[in-house]
Amino acid sequence: MSRFRSFWLELRTPLAAMAAAVLVLNLLSFGLGQVPLSTVLTALAGSWGTTYGIGQVLFKATPLLLAGIAVDLALRAGLFNIGVEGQIAVGSLAGTIVAVVLPASLPGIVALPLTLLAAASTGAAWAAFAAWMRTRFGAHEVITTIVLNRIADALVAMLMTAWLALPGTVRTKDIAPGASLARLESLSPFFSGSAVSWAFPMSLLVLLGVTVWLRRSRAGREVVWVGHNERACEAEGIAVSRRKILAMGLSGAIASLAMAGTVLGYKGYYEIGLGAGVGFGGIAVAFLGRGHPVGLLLAALLFGTLAQAGLVINAQVPKEATGILEAVVIIAVALASRAGRLDASARAAKGES
Repeated sequence: MSRFRSFWLELRTPLAAMAAAVLVLNLLSFGLGQVPLSTVLTALAGSWGTTYGIGQVLFKATPLLLAGIAVDLALRAGLFNIGVEGQIAVGSLAGTIVAVVLPASLPGIVALPLTLLAAASTGAAWAAFAAWMRTRFGAHEVITTIVLNRIADALVAMLMTAWLALPGTVRTKDIAPGASLARLESLSPFFSGSAVSWAFPMSLLVLLGVTVWLRRSRAGREVVWVGHNERACEAEGIAVSRRKILAMGLSGAIASLAMAGTVLGYKGYYEIGLGAGVGFGGIAVAFLGRGHPVGLLLAALLFGTLAQAGLVINAQVPKEATGILEAVVIIAVALASRAGRLDASARAAKGES
């Protein structure tokens, strides 16, 4: 298969999803008595037509990208990490607790790594437990991660209401100044007024690091091999259980950093419900990205664009339209993936005949 054909096959799914979203937005606009093309242009202008809009798209895409990387990494090992929501919750809270108790005078070069380490290690342990249950007792990770999501929600709510939340609120104290992530507007006036912070470049580094690790390191390649053929890996002497636990642990660590941009770079505190929906959005990003780093980034930007566009066109169409468009994208991804598998099967059958 030529490189061009391979690239086109990778690009076909996100293009189909975007086309479906635009078509449905036009139909919704027409049904509500609006000029269809005008609504689409307004959405594009409000998201990518201004520097503020671009910054907001990047801000909204950051947690989705990290969640998508987390889901994709687990999938590489043959595991479906549906527990990203819970890992985000416990990891964000753990990181916030550390950031709150740190001395205000502690420099950022110490405070920020400690905060991120607390979040990542908590999320890693939370996710690795599900993989251990799978490898040790055969408990399917979908079931265990769903249960762990419920436990995480209850645990966070209990800790917040009993000890951590300020009286009469659902939020913690403000984090130490050294644990905060600076906004990109401090680097360039291009992002002036937007909420995007250094969390976005950090997410790109995570994407690059995971890609290089999977492709260049022996441990990363073994994770991929385990996902492709577990029995063959066992026959070759690869520690399958360890690789699954490693992949799931790294997945949880990455997931727990998803709300770093919001907690450390925007709000400066944690509150109950923060990050709700991001984990399941990450599942959509992972499937739309089709295991390709560029695909994951484009998928996150697409959903970030939909989120920002939904705010911009709220005067023309109801805010629920954003949810409809996201659902359309997911359905389009499923249909395009199915069509791709049928096409591959047809080509294989043609080659055999």
